Amino acid sequence: MFHREGYVIIAWTLAGCGLSAWAVHRWMGSASWISWLIYGLLLTILMLILQFFRNPSRHTVLQENGVIAPADGKVVIIEKVFEPEYFQGERLQISIFMSPFNVHVNRNPVSGVVSFFKYHPGDYLVAWHPKSSTLNERTTVVVRNNQGHEVLFRQIAGALARRIRWYISTGDCVRQGEEFGFIKFGSRVDLYLPLNTVPDVQIGQTVRGGETCIANL
Repeated sequence: MFHREGYVIIAWTLAGCGLSAWAVHRWMGSASWISWLIYGLLLTILMLILQFFRNPSRHTVLQENGVIAPADGKVVIIEKVFEPEYFQGERLQISIFMSPFNVHVNRNPVSGVVSFFKYHPGDYLVAWHPKSSTLNERTTVVVRNNQGHEVLFRQIAGALARRIRWYISTGDCVRQGEEFGFIKFGSRVDLYLPLNTVPDVQIGQTVRGGETCIANL
């Protein structure tokens, strides 16, 4: 199953690889080792595109006080920081880095009402750069859950990820584990949680979006 964001890219990749393979066969034949090398390269490109836009189903166990991972990837930051845009105060930041080989569907970490949303155009620093969360293209989403806790999460573009997609807006009611966006070709998602939040993950841990509980409010 593939994500809808990839339909056009997959179609163009199939067409491009098919035409390229036909051209190689027409002008070089199939006996040459160079031809088979090119065929292998084209197949690799196609497989990389297909795996990037895969959209596997996930089973989310709803947790009122739990924060579910919004993306697949590796936990790269767990620390107290100052959040200047919305809270203007200290929060616990947990960041997940998505490599080009991860599933890039973004899922709601909590259920509730979207109390704030903003899109920021910006740069395309590598996702692990310290200033990527404030300088790169990004979205900021704040959801207030039924217990009154507000959770802020950001989609952050990286050096390769130059297209962010989102499917929510201020006032929407969202459900934990459901899809809220997509980032193409590697990136990062940051979460900003209340200071008394208890992390359930460690730096370097691999998490699955929509399934792994990363913290308890």
